[in-house]
Amino acid sequence: MKRIPKPLLIMLQAGATLLTAVSLPSCNGIFEGIYDEPVEVNEFGFTKVEQATSSGTIYLDATSYTRWNYIDFETFALDTTFIAEDGSETGDVTEGWDFAVHRYDVKTNGGRVIETSFTSIDELLASGSLPAGTYVEDIWTENRVTIDMSRMMDGIIIYAPSWYNPELSKWLNVDTSTMPPIYTMSGKVYVLITAEGKAAAIQLTNYMNDSKVKGFMTIDYVYPLDF
Repeated sequence: MKRIPKPLLIMLQAGATLLTAVSLPSCNGIFEGIYDEPVEVNEFGFTKVEQATSSGTIYLDATSYTRWNYIDFETFALDTTFIAEDGSETGDVTEGWDFAVHRYDVKTNGGRVIETSFTSIDELLASGSLPAGTYVEDIWTENRVTIDMSRMMDGIIIYAPSWYNPELSKWLNVDTSTMPPIYTMSGKVYVLITAEGKAAAIQLTNYMNDSKVKGFMTIDYVYPLDF
């Protein structure tokens, strides 16, 4: 191993000490207010927020059959509840939540949804207006929200009664007529009109994590969606 000459080693150590004492703190906040950089938040929930464009990315762990993930655009909150067989839920949820995800099922908080013809949010924004057509409200269902698949091979699947939005739930089709099931994303952008009358653009861009485990949902959004 080649040794560094002692005089040079002393100079390098002194230079490193000077950099630590002087340079590092001066970088903190020096460009604050100049560049509107993305805000990296959490591993799950609102993982990226672009404040300048009111856009971002939501990342959800929707692998559990007994959990709802509640999203609130206004507060950037992600809340979860656990589902009982009778459909009751335990857990705290912000009152103003906008939509919720269970596995690949979706419900809204008194909202309505339309599937657009656009395959990117940029295309929707370039159109300059909200899409015309029928915006679909939630329906009550007793055979959509699966909470127990453990006896599927015996032909028994347990569902929980719940509200469900059939339009937004089109974002991913799971064909169970073959084994293994075939997963197909619609690739479409959806517009959600909340109960307060505000609009959001939503697009599912992935349903797996980097290890190809299904149930990890990546959702791009713009909120509020203003033209």
